[in-house]
This record gives sequence, structure tokens and C-alpha cells, in this order.
Amino acid sequence: MVDSKQMNGGESPTLRVLIAGAGIGGLTTAIGLAQQGHEVIVFEQSRFANETGAALHLSPNSNGILKKLGLDAEKIGGNEMQGLHEYTPEGKFKFAAPTRSDAWQHKWLLVHRIHLHQELKRMAQHPEGDAIPVKLKTSSRIVKVDSKNATVTLENGEEHHGDIVIGADGVHSVCRAFVPGGDVKPFDSGKSAYRFLVPRKELLEDPLTKELLGGEGTMLMVIGDDRRIAMYPCSNNEMTNFVVMHPGRESQASGDWNQQGNKGKLLEIFKSFGSNIQALFGHAPENDLKLWPLLDMEKLPTWVEGRLALLGDAAHPFLPYQGQGGGQAMEDAASLAVIFPKGTPREEIPDRLKLYEECRYERAHMVQHFTRLVGRDASEIPAGEKSNVQEHIFYNLGYDEWHHSTRKLQEWTYARNPQLCWRMPVSFGPMPGPRQSPLGRPLQTGGNSSFSTASIKFKTSRTLLQNLLPNSSYSFISPGTIAYASLSCTTLNNLNWLSGGGYRHFGLSLHGVRYIKKDGSVVVGTFLAVLFENLADPIMTGREELGMPKLYCALDAYRREKSFSLEASWRGVRFGGIELSGLEKVSGSDEEKENANETKTESEKESEEKTNADSDGILTHRYIPSVGRNSKPDADYPVYIPSASTNSTPDGAPSNTPPSTTYKAKKASFNFKPCDWDGLPTLHHIASFLAEMSCIEVVEAKVVDGLGVPAMGDAERVE
Repeated sequence: MVDSKQMNGGESPTLRVLIAGAGIGGLTTAIGLAQQGHEVIVFEQSRFANETGAALHLSPNSNGILKKLGLDAEKIGGNEMQGLHEYTPEGKFKFAAPTRSDAWQHKWLLVHRIHLHQELKRMAQHPEGDAIPVKLKTSSRIVKVDSKNATVTLENGEEHHGDIVIGADGVHSVCRAFVPGGDVKPFDSGKSAYRFLVPRKELLEDPLTKELLGGEGTMLMVIGDDRRIAMYPCSNNEMTNFVVMHPGRESQASGDWNQQGNKGKLLEIFKSFGSNIQALFGHAPENDLKLWPLLDMEKLPTWVEGRLALLGDAAHPFLPYQGQGGGQAMEDAASLAVIFPKGTPREEIPDRLKLYEECRYERAHMVQHFTRLVGRDASEIPAGEKSNVQEHIFYNLGYDEWHHSTRKLQEWTYARNPQLCWRMPVSFGPMPGPRQSPLGRPLQTGGNSSFSTASIKFKTSRTLLQNLLPNSSYSFISPGTIAYASLSCTTLNNLNWLSGGGYRHFGLSLHGVRYIKKDGSVVVGTFLAVLFENLADPIMTGREELGMPKLYCALDAYRREKSFSLEASWRGVRFGGIELSGLEKVSGSDEEKENANETKTESEKESEEKTNADSDGILTHRYIPSVGRNSKPDADYPVYIPSASTNSTPDGAPSNTPPSTTYKAKKASFNFKPCDWDGLPTLHHIASFLAEMSCIEVVEAKVVDGLGVPAMGDAERVE
């Protein structure tokens, strides 16, 4: 597929990205964009930008993103989630389910939030490789955003200008107000949650709680009618994280994320639960018990406006029931990093931000929807409804935002470049043809490309050659039984679209052919019957883009001072060739051409005018059989390549290119052998016809050397 640099058509100045919020989503975004070569400034309203002591899930979909950015969470204490145990509110074991699976490329890790946040800050400010260090400005509260000009205003009046503004400032986002429909406010879901950490060793030493822990990496769930408990290990299985959800009216939490909780109230709220469950709460630290309301929000109509985009809780706040809030913010970050590679043109920023929203909007809100379903109270679940937990898990975890956004960016780029050339295999995107950039734009071949063409023009039987014309719409201009044809071999070298290499082709052309269209109009040109080449790349592009009748064979050419010879073979079986001898360098001046023409009789001139009309371009016939129905074509039509493509100034030749050099031969001949189907299983029918072709007279034989190669981009379907 086309890489990011090729997509953008080269390098552009580094973008300046302003990010509001130094939480996990904001820092992950900063790292991703800095690694893409951009200058990033993060504004954090708090003094130290510290995350609260708690843990979070790095499920496979988010863990893979961090690994892509170079963060191995296992090295900062992340431990793998091995299984899930569910207990009843009475403290009775209900079931166990494994969570470790070979279905996921990346592990499902449980990590201490502070450890992750500290590592993200370190990576942002002290990057490895060529990434530009991220500037982190603390105590810098953004109060205004100019989305058109990518400008932010701080509380102290400072203005900062950039190319993009990213609002990663959480559920109470200031940036949200600057997108259409951003007056939507988060609302209390009716639930609150206590959060706290307890050393695992402490719980193992308590006989009442020991059995609840299970093995290392085990998550405990206790689900009541309207309250529930989630408990899981982190910090190399040394700490146990608690998230205790309950009706908010019973604890009266404020809107503060870090409100101090009351242990007595916690015990009161869960007094009906089993003694072993209550014993867990007995270990809650009195001075480090946090309480926060679980907020939800209606869907925003859009996350972007001009050069401003929202991410994470600013765009789609999450309830904690699936542990996907942080992961979805990381997915947002990954999408932005993909969509804004180094070299992104500034004028494309608004459209690319819309593409980011397109990548993320549906998925983030679907995960939100699943989270709300999972978090319903028993009384809210309709009778008889079956919960499809597996569907939720596979949707959440069986996904990679980096890869998804990469595909969406490719599709977006392809749609903006209609000149792209598509051919099989289509799975990898468009395939550039000769002298094309990856985006299908003209590519100069450079001044060193060269050609050497040896050709024999001869008289032969028109009635024989007539059998090479595909259908009755083709015919020779002259009604006589003499026709003109050419066998020519061209060697091309120093082609930059082949990394400085070259190839050779050998073909049969029939002069003075016309095609009568359905409307009665006539197209005149030289009909290309077959073209052998010794390299797959030009064969494929010539067949698929130009409709040329190209085939593979080995072409061995031998050039000496006075002679030229060519042998055409297939896997060691020689079936034809040409020879020119007595080569003498001649002048190509108009005077000599005129003198040579004056030596011809009037009848010879008239005959050539009728039978040698090749100045109008090349005619050939495109035919592609239908799969499974070989007698039914998918394509069956004439192709015309105007003379402007074949006879104009060669592509790749500099303005001061000297004229080509011509060497005329005193003697020339060709010979072909039909061989048999065993020797030429794919070319026997062609070799047989060529062997039947006679040479009544050699009209001209020459070798022409020059710089540049003809551009063939004007090929067109006739009808």
C-alpha cells in the first residue's frame, strides 16, 4: 500500500499541534504526533498533571497502540489479566471464566494509572529517535479556542497559535463549547463509585478475603441488583484495585473526580452483602478512599470544527462498566497520529480532522452503548433478554485503530486522486504505471534514460497479414496484395521508474491499417500485432493500462560496431530473431531525407502513401476473457495511442538533448521457427504464424540510438 510520505506527495513543514489536557488521552496523542515529526505543546490546567492513584485496563485494543508507540506496559508493572471470577452478593462463588486468549495479538494487561501516566510523560518529554520533545505547560488553563485559526487563549490572557488544536480536557471540557452542539453537558447517571487500592499481600493474610482473590491476574466481579464491585490486581500483582459502584444518592458524591470518600458510608451501602465481601471493604484506606459520580453525556453531533478536534472524555465520556474509557481515548490518539503523518499539507487539516471523526465516531459510540447495556441494573433489563457478552468482547477487543485509520486514510487519499491506476492485486491499493508516482501523477524519467532501436521494415503479403487483424472493422488502407510491416527491437536503459534499470521489447507492427468505427468515422495507424518483452513490470502495465498485446520471452541482443542481432527464446527454445549488418552512421538532415525521397518513383511514393500511413499513431486491440467464461470477454475493443505520445520529444530527455544517431544497414533479415507445442507450449501459435511470414523486400533497416523514452500516457479506448 501507499505509505504516508507517498500519500502526501513529499515533505511539508512540521505542523504545530496544541493539546488541551495532559491526561492519558492527551499524552498518548502528543507522543503519536511527535513521533510523526510534529511540534506538540500540551497545556495542563493542574500544577503537576498527576493522575489519581487507581488502575485501568489495557485490553488488547489499547495495549497494541501503546506497543506501537514504544511503550511496553509490562515493564512498568502491568500484569496480564488471566481470568474472571464472579461471586454473588452473598459471597458465594458463581463461575470462573478465562480471559487470556490466543485470539488476541496483544495481551490484556492491568496497570497502575500513575505508573502509566508517568511513563507517558517521560516518553513525551524525553523521546527516543527523531521525535521532537513535547512541551508540557502546567498551570495553563485554556479558556478560549479559535477553531478557524488554531489559536488558544489561556486564563492569564496568553495566546498560543498552532496548526491544530486537540481538546483532550476531559468530561468537563472547555474545548467542547467551541464545536457545533458543544453546549451539551454531562449528566449524573445516577451511580457513583468508590476507588481505592489495597496491597494484595494484606488481603491474602486475611482468612475472610483470601479465597476471593483467586490466582494472580484474576478479576473479581460481584453484581447485585443495583450495585456492583470490580476488583483486580495491578503493579505486578502487588496491589489490588477496587471500583465499587452504587446508587449515587446513598453516598452523595459531588462532581469532583477526587472527592474524599467516607469508609463508614461504604460499609453501610454494602451491609447486605456477605461477610467476606464486607471484609474486603474493611481494608479500604481511610485517608485514600476516593469517591466520584459516574457521569454520562448525550452524543455530540460532531467532534470537530475547523482546526479543532475533541478526543477521549471531551468527546465521548465513558462509564466504567467495561473498562474501555482510557482505551477509547488511546484509539482516538492513534487515529490522529495516523491521519497526520509528517508531510501533511496545512490546507488539508480541516478535512483530515473530519476524516478522524469518521474513523472514530461510530466505534466510540458503539462501545459507549455496550457499556451502558452492561451497566444496567437488574430492574432495567427486559424480561427474557439475553445478553450477548461475547459480541461485546469481540467488538471491543478484536480491533486495531492504527490499522483501521490507515485504511481509511488510504481510501480518502485514493478518492482525492482519481488519476490513480488500479490493477491486480487490488488488496494492496493502486499500482503506479510507468513514469508515475505512487499517486498516479507524471514522474519525470530523468535526463539519462536512453533507447536503442533496431528495426527492419519490409514488404510482405497483405492477404496473410490481414489474418492478424482482430475483426472486420480493421483493414489495410491499400487494396493491393502487398503490405508493409516492421520488426523492431528496442533496448531501454536508465529508467528511474525501474530504479535505473531497463528492459527490451521486440514486436511486429503492420503499417497502413484503419479501423472503421460504428459511426463510420475512421482511425488510421500502425497496428501492433504482438510485443515480446523480457521484464514482467512493463508487460503488466502495458497489457492492463495500454491494452497492448505483450508477452514474455527472453530477448538476447548483440550489438557490435557494424552489426546487430537479436534472438528470441522461451526457456532455451529459440523461435526467432533479426540480423542487421553493414551498419553505417548517417546524417538525419532534412536535405538528405529529401534527396533520398527524390530517388523514388512516383508509383513508389503513391504506394507508400497508401500502405505506410503510420504517422497517425498506434492501433492495437484489448481483449480480456471473462473468468469462468473464456469465450465471453470482459473487455473487447480497439485502443489508439496518438502519435503525440510516440513521436514527440522523448520523456526524460533534457532540452539540450542531441539528436538521435542513425545507423543504416546494408543487409538485414529475419527468421522464425514454428517449433511445436512441447517446445513452445504458450507461444507455438504465434511462432508458427511468424514463420509463415515472408520478406518480399527489405525497405529499410537501421539502428537508432538516442536519449529519453516516449511517453505512452495518451492511450485511449476507441469505442
